[in-house]
Amino acid sequence: MSDTALVSSIPHAPAATNGSAKTPHRGSIQSVDRALSLLEALAEAGGEASLTDLSRRTCLNVSTCHHLLSTLVNWGYVAKVPGRRSYALGARVLYLGHACLRQVDLPRRAQAHIDRINEVTGESVHLAVLQSDSIVTLVKREARHAVRVDTGMLGRSDAPHATASGKAMIAWLPEDQIRRMVPPNAMKRFTDKTIVDFDALIEELRHVRRNGVAMDREEFQPGVICVGSAIRDHGGAVVGAISASAPAMRVTEEHLALMRQEVIAAANALSADLGEPGSLKPLAANVS
Repeated sequence: MSDTALVSSIPHAPAATNGSAKTPHRGSIQSVDRALSLLEALAEAGGEASLTDLSRRTCLNVSTCHHLLSTLVNWGYVAKVPGRRSYALGARVLYLGHACLRQVDLPRRAQAHIDRINEVTGESVHLAVLQSDSIVTLVKREARHAVRVDTGMLGRSDAPHATASGKAMIAWLPEDQIRRMVPPNAMKRFTDKTIVDFDALIEELRHVRRNGVAMDREEFQPGVICVGSAIRDHGGAVVGAISASAPAMRVTEEHLALMRQEVIAAANALSADLGEPGSLKPLAANVS
């Protein structure tokens, strides 16, 4: 069995039944349920439907449908069809679909780059993505050396401030989103080197933006050094990060420079593959 592991956590929507509204889940918000039922009704109708048809399909009254559709039109998820009294799925739905497909496809696109980093450096390699306010590790490739590090499990991480891949991604987010992901008064300490002061973290992220690479200097696990760089899509938005981890005992300045070079090159190539030409260059060994 390959030592490359993948995890897929994309939920499937429950099947809809024409002519009947879905039963809301406990704790759900009624207006959100209704708006989503309208989007699914539009999809079931082939992407376009009249107001009365949508009312029939969702079992909602016409007035309620009209108000909800107006909001969805304002957000771009629904569009009015010119010359016809009907509604269609909007371009924003396509954006979400492309974002989902891009994320699903990223592990396949990244495989050759993961293999190269693993082969050239001999170290453990990870691929992580940004899902809303969470960092999720999708791929983990073990080191080739007999002495290797245990770099954790696949899935969601509670350490975006302590890992190289986490810092590589959150460095480019608005500060209010960083605060949601890393509450300033509840920053978890993993080692005695973990940054637990929010202002210090913001300064660290400034260096990440300047250098184009993030460092984990035994901040998540004692004795483990990690290098990470962000992956961007066609619009310049950060969608993921690729990183390499090694035992501190093996990380000479020359080896660290090689890890940086390979990680940045892989992130640039993946970004270019997603439509954003990479502009960062491999850095010297003495990045601050």
